[in-house]
Amino acid sequence: MKNSAYIPGKIVSSSRAKQIIQAWKVKNKTIAFTNGCFDILHEGHIFSLSEAAKQADYLVVGMNSDTSVRWLKKGPNRPVNNEHSRSLLLASLVMVDLVIIFDEETPQQLISFLLPDILVKGGDYTVEQVAGAKEVIANGGQVIINPILEGFSTTGIIEKMKHE
Repeated sequence: MKNSAYIPGKIVSSSRAKQIIQAWKVKNKTIAFTNGCFDILHEGHIFSLSEAAKQADYLVVGMNSDTSVRWLKKGPNRPVNNEHSRSLLLASLVMVDLVIIFDEETPQQLISFLLPDILVKGGDYTVEQVAGAKEVIANGGQVIINPILEGFSTTGIIEKMKHE
């Protein structure tokens, strides 16, 4: 069985991501950052990631670790897919350039470290509610709230499976 090595360099540590981002910035490329659990990848995730990728030259995705997902109290059996599987799926997507697994409850620390040009969050958030927004804006970046594709959620998929 193959492992994530066949996606060379896409699943990286935060320090490696910082190096890669700095190299992109030297070439005057823009970096967008978004984050999530991405437990059961669905159409809503693809829409959100595609929208985020349109905002910059490169898209960096912060993905909650298994521990982090449990802290978010998504449910006793979450995540359904482990962090290795989830990161592999994300890295396989053409619109995703880097995947970083983070252990904290929010990506605040990761965003403050990476300082992307554009911070993208999907959903019903305000800029003030987005982790890392203040730091990105103070660094000359911007925060974009993208719409979510209604009717798609991992929780909804799990509930549907329980009743079939």
